[in-house]
Amino acid sequence: MGSMVKSCMQSILKLVNSLIGMVGMAMVLYSVWMIRVWMRHMSDLDHSAQHAPWFIYTFLGLGVTLCVITCCGHVAAETVNGCCLYLYMLFIFLLLILEAAVTVDVFLNRDWEEDFPQDLTGNLDLLKEFVRSNFEMCKWIGLSIVSIQGLCILLAMVLKALGPHENYDSDDDFSPDRVPLLKNAMVPPPYVVADPAYGSKSEGWSIRINEKTRR
Repeated sequence: MGSMVKSCMQSILKLVNSLIGMVGMAMVLYSVWMIRVWMRHMSDLDHSAQHAPWFIYTFLGLGVTLCVITCCGHVAAETVNGCCLYLYMLFIFLLLILEAAVTVDVFLNRDWEEDFPQDLTGNLDLLKEFVRSNFEMCKWIGLSIVSIQGLCILLAMVLKALGPHENYDSDDDFSPDRVPLLKNAMVPPPYVVADPAYGSKSEGWSIRINEKTRR
């Protein structure tokens, strides 16, 4: 029963963890598209006069990070190793802390744009306009991503509590036809090791005494 529950938890964790990987792959693909647009735009301008597109690189880095976390989660779910599960939960927790910090800064700080460098590519402005025009959809998408990450931590904690796979059979796994063999096992009788030389001398001495008395 325990192995069945553990296999079910592993499958659910892999499935939920795959959703994080899909988000990471989407961010990577979108970053690649932004890089191509940026390179096409830079072909007609002076390269030395432009700064590095930090927004594109940050978006790409977040996507790669999500993909790495997904790989770590699949390894942890497959092996049920305590170290891998702890490392996976730590990565998800740090990601949640980062998301919470950015969200609080955006909603509570009116001048939050000053906390970030200037984006010369214009992709940050396009993203802001998209979020403002589709706020309800973006809100539910963000809540879904946070819920998925929290569910991953919960499933990893359940797998850690269940422990790794056992390589031995329990006492209940013995078939009934083996039990009589165990019950009817012959126990060898106890024996005492004696000195054969001492016994032979005493018998010879008693025989000599009996012969003398008969004479």
